[in-house]
Amino acid sequence: MNIHKNARLTPIRRAEMAISVIEGRLSKAQAAEVYGVSSKVVSRWVERYKALGIEGMTDRSSRPHRLNRPTPDHIVQRIIDLRRQRLTGKHIAREVCVSPATVSRVLQRAGLSRLKDLEPKQPERRYQYNHPGDMIHLDIKKFGRFERPGHRVTGDRTGQSNPRSGAKNGYGWEYLHVCIDDASRIAFTDIYPDEKKQSAVAFLKAAIDYYRRLGITITRVMTDNGSCYKSFAFRDLCKQLGLRHIRTKPYTPRTNGKAERFIKTAITEWAYAMAYQTSKQRADYLPKWTHMYNWHRPHGGIKYQTPISVLCMNRDNLLRFHN
Repeated sequence: MNIHKNARLTPIRRAEMAISVIEGRLSKAQAAEVYGVSSKVVSRWVERYKALGIEGMTDRSSRPHRLNRPTPDHIVQRIIDLRRQRLTGKHIAREVCVSPATVSRVLQRAGLSRLKDLEPKQPERRYQYNHPGDMIHLDIKKFGRFERPGHRVTGDRTGQSNPRSGAKNGYGWEYLHVCIDDASRIAFTDIYPDEKKQSAVAFLKAAIDYYRRLGITITRVMTDNGSCYKSFAFRDLCKQLGLRHIRTKPYTPRTNGKAERFIKTAITEWAYAMAYQTSKQRADYLPKWTHMYNWHRPHGGIKYQTPISVLCMNRDNLLRFHN
């Protein structure tokens, strides 16, 4: 039984009650009245305290010490073997002539309750380039525009979806384009009205210029398989800038995990971190938050340094870029 540690007759109260009876301060009848239990319960905890001391005041398992008819080992092994052939629990129960509950208990003990448990977990493939600029990661996140606080603040969903529909009077959507350097985790962000090739090209140019001002030369860029990144305009820009364009495997977002993680951080610490009155106010705060991320926020992926510290700038450079 899972009880609160300060509830009536917790292990502490049981010991207190047993000690008061053993030392003669209370009779069993008086202890039963004081602690709100029966005399039989008092006797039980007194005897257990005498036998086991304070350790005996905890609840015992209700499981029997010995099962009368445990599932034979060969049946257990048969259930496990059939599960490894991807049979369902009820199918195994019919094949082995036991109850589905027995199959469930056996599979749970063997750690094979879920089908994904049948295959060993693939090891995480983590990588990080050695030098800033060796690779940047690009991605896009869609946000709804708004002219008043939404349901996350007010709790009222009435009329929340209609203003962002495609209607002429709708607020519409805006798109957060993000770029993060693989080695240093220095990020660059901007908001565009769409996720088309023109916006992707403009954002990449702005990102390359931002990193160049920090003294970082970009050589590779990784994106997902969005249409804007597969466009000829984006391809031609990468060729013009001398960038090697790497696209992730389809339906494998973890390959671009640094950008995915950055977007999740931005959602938590910027987009939904405070009650913005309008989406413009939220967009206006983005450069301030990105500056904080780059210059002041310790990052776990680089041993809790700030991203900008990886560049090892001297004092003059720090003063010139920090504003």
